[in-house]
Amino acid sequence: MTGSGERERRMVPRAEFRSYYGRPVLKRPTWKVPDVPGYLFLGGTAGASAAMAAVAELTGRRELAGAGRWVAAASTAAGVAALVHDLGRPERFTHMLRVLKPTSPLSVGSWILAPFSALATASAASQATGRLPRLGRLAALGSGVLGPAMCTYTAVLLSDTAVPAWHEAYPELPYLFAGSSLAGAAGAALLCAPAADHGPPTRMGLLGTVMEIAAMHRIERRLGLVGEPYVTGRPGRLLTLAKALAGAGAVLSVLPDRRSVPVPVPVRVLAGGAYLAAGLCTRFGIFAAGIASAEDPAYVVTPQRQRLEPGGGAS
Repeated sequence: MTGSGERERRMVPRAEFRSYYGRPVLKRPTWKVPDVPGYLFLGGTAGASAAMAAVAELTGRRELAGAGRWVAAASTAAGVAALVHDLGRPERFTHMLRVLKPTSPLSVGSWILAPFSALATASAASQATGRLPRLGRLAALGSGVLGPAMCTYTAVLLSDTAVPAWHEAYPELPYLFAGSSLAGAAGAALLCAPAADHGPPTRMGLLGTVMEIAAMHRIERRLGLVGEPYVTGRPGRLLTLAKALAGAGAVLSVLPDRRSVPVPVPVRVLAGGAYLAAGLCTRFGIFAAGIASAEDPAYVVTPQRQRLEPGGGAS
C-alpha cells in the first residue's frame, strides 16, 4: 500500500497556485478612503498631543499645554466625524459601545475613543470659556493618560485582521504608529505653540521620526514577500515620501538650535508642515499596502504554504 501511495503521489503533478476564477482569496476591506486612513492619522495626532499637553501641564508649560489641548480636541473631533462618515450612520458608533469585549481590538478601541474624545473636548471647552478650570485640567490629564492608547490601538486593530501586510507586521505596526503620532503632534505644536516652548516638541519629533523609520525599515526587511506592497506601487511611493518628509521635519526642527537663536517662523512652519504631511503619507501608505496585499492572492497563500514546508515555522 505504501509503495502504491507513493507512486500515486508522484504521478499527480504539484498543484500550481491559482485563485478561484481569478477572484481574491480575501474580501477587500470595505473601509472608505479617505475616511479611515484620515482617522488613523487624526486619532494618533490627537492622542500624542493630549499626552504632550498633560506632561506640559505637569511641568508648568501652560502655553504648550494649551496648544496641545486645542490640537487634541480639534483632531479627535475631525477623526470622529471621519469615522462616523465611514460607518454611514452615527448610531452605529454608539452601537459599538453596547458591550466591552477585551478580546476584540475594535471593542476596546471604541471604549478608548469615546472617553478620550469626551475628555479632550471638555478640556478644550474649559480652556476656551475659562469656566471650571480645575475640571478642565483634570479632563486634560485624563485624555493624556489615554493618549498613548489612542496612538497605537488602531495598529492593533489593523494587525488583528486577516489582511497579510497588516497581520504579518503586527510586531512593528504599534511602534510605527506611535512614532508617526509623536512626529505629527510635534509638527502641530511647532505650528501652534509659542517659540519659547519648542524644545519639548522638537525632541518629541526626533524620537518619533527615529521610531517610525526604524519600524518601517524592519517591516521591509523582515516580511519578505508579504512586505512587497510596502515598497512597490503607490503604497511604496507614499511611504518613501513619508520617510523623506519626516527626515526633513527633523532636520528643519533642529537647525535653529545649532545657531542658538529663536526658531524663525518660516523654518518652524516648514518643519511642522513636513511632520504633519509625513503622518498623512504614512497612514495612507500603510492602508494602501494592506488593500494591495488583500487583493493579490499570492500574498495570502504563498506565506501559508511556506510555513507548512519543513523548517518553514511561523513568521
